[in-house]
Amino acid sequence: MPSRYIRGIWASRYFWTHLALADLRSRWRRSFFGILWTIIQPLGLTLLLSVVFGRIFNTSIVEYAPYILSGMVVWEFVTASSINGSLSFVQADAYIKQCQHPLAIYTLRTVLTNLIVLLLASSSLIAWVLIVMPQNFGWAWLAALTLFPILALIAWPLATLLAYIATRFRDLPHALGLVLQAMWFVSPIYFEAKVFRGGDLHVLVDYNPIYHMLEIVRAPLLQGSWPTLENYAYCLGLIASLVLLAWLVGRTAEKKVIFYL
Repeated sequence: MPSRYIRGIWASRYFWTHLALADLRSRWRRSFFGILWTIIQPLGLTLLLSVVFGRIFNTSIVEYAPYILSGMVVWEFVTASSINGSLSFVQADAYIKQCQHPLAIYTLRTVLTNLIVLLLASSSLIAWVLIVMPQNFGWAWLAALTLFPILALIAWPLATLLAYIATRFRDLPHALGLVLQAMWFVSPIYFEAKVFRGGDLHVLVDYNPIYHMLEIVRAPLLQGSWPTLENYAYCLGLIASLVLLAWLVGRTAEKKVIFYL
C-alpha cells in the first residue's frame, strides 16, 4: 500500500509541480520587484531587528544580523509550510473532487513552493556571510546544503498530518498561529542560545528540534564548523516520527477527506 501510494505521487509529478510553479507566479504577479521580494523582505526586517536586539544584548550588528537572518528564513519556511499546509486540502477541494490523485501531492505542492522561496531567500544570507565573515568559508559549508532536504522531509509529513486534521476541524489553522508564536518565544530563532542557557533554560535549547535544525545551517556559515551528529539525530528522529504519524492518520482519513470539503 505505501509503495503504491508513492508511485501514485510520482505518476502525478507533472501535475503538482505545475501547481507549485503556478503558486509562485501568482505570488508576484504584477509586482515591480517580483521575485526580489524574497530577498528584500528578510533583509529589511533583519536590519531593523539586528539594530534593536544588538543594542539590547550589546552585540555586534555585523555578527548578530546573519544569526537573525538565518533564523528568519528557516522559521518563515516552517510557519508557511505548517499554516498553508494545513489548508492544502481545503484550498484544493475542486481538484480533489474531480481527480483521484494521492492527497499528499497537495501538501507537497505547498512545501515545494515554500522550499523554492527558502532557496531564494537563503542567497541573501550566503551573500551577507561571504562579505562580513569570509573567514568562515570552507568545506563545512557543504553541510548547510543538507538543511534543504531535511526541512522538506520534515515539512511534508507535518503539513499532510495538519491538512488531514484541518479538513475536519477548520479552527486548526487559526490555532496554529498561536502555537507557532509560542514556539518562537521558546526557541533560539532570533535570541541566541546563550540567552536561554544563561537563564537556566538549557532544556529549551538542547532538546529543541528547532535549535538542531538551525544549527545545521548556522554552524557552517556562522562558525565555520560542521554540525554535530546530535543535530542530525534530532532532525532524523523528527522526520521518522512525523512520517509515522502522517501515515497512521492517513490510513483512515484519506478516504474521508472528501466528505468534509
